[in-house]
Amino acid sequence: MNSAKKPVPRKGDGPMQVETATKQQPQQARAQDTFELILDTAGHLLGEVGLERLSTNLVCRRAGLSPPALYRYFPNKYAILRELGDRLMARQDQAVLDWIEEGGLAAGPFEGRVASILRLQKQVNDITRQFPGNIYVLRALRAVPMLRDLRMASSEMVAEKIADAIIANGHTASRERLIGSARLTTELAYSAMEMVLEEPGRDAHQICTDVSKMIVTHYDQLSD
Repeated sequence: MNSAKKPVPRKGDGPMQVETATKQQPQQARAQDTFELILDTAGHLLGEVGLERLSTNLVCRRAGLSPPALYRYFPNKYAILRELGDRLMARQDQAVLDWIEEGGLAAGPFEGRVASILRLQKQVNDITRQFPGNIYVLRALRAVPMLRDLRMASSEMVAEKIADAIIANGHTASRERLIGSARLTTELAYSAMEMVLEEPGRDAHQICTDVSKMIVTHYDQLSD
């Protein structure tokens, strides 16, 4: 009989296969309370201890729950992070979609378009600031390979909506080019958001204004 041990997967050997789906959604009020407590606790802990030190045991201790109560819904901390990330991006995305629907990308004077993007930037910043774990949740979606698909799918969807709205307003650049630009300007907006949330001593209004001007200028000079 072969007694050789199977190799243990190590970091760097390839993507780790970890289940990140929520096991089930709560059906009753008490279960819903437990579900929300887990997410709220994990979000706040993420900001305190970081991604590496976050664990299901730590979440249970802080929330006053038994491990079986948590594992009824989440197989591991990555499933919790996915649920948090999905919720945060859904709120951010809806703000952008509402802004587009309300004419946020309509053509007009430079300063008017800057003011429109500025309003959106501040709204998304506020949504993120009020969310448990805020930017640390977004960082987890960038840092954990098995969660990146969630962020990428959201970014691509929003970029396509922005590109289509810009084309409808008469921009002559190709749709492919505009989607790429929307992805780029979204990342720029996220970087500005991190500055605002991480460095409260800075002038938040000025940061948001500057990035809004950069975005409008970018689209103005864009061509095929």
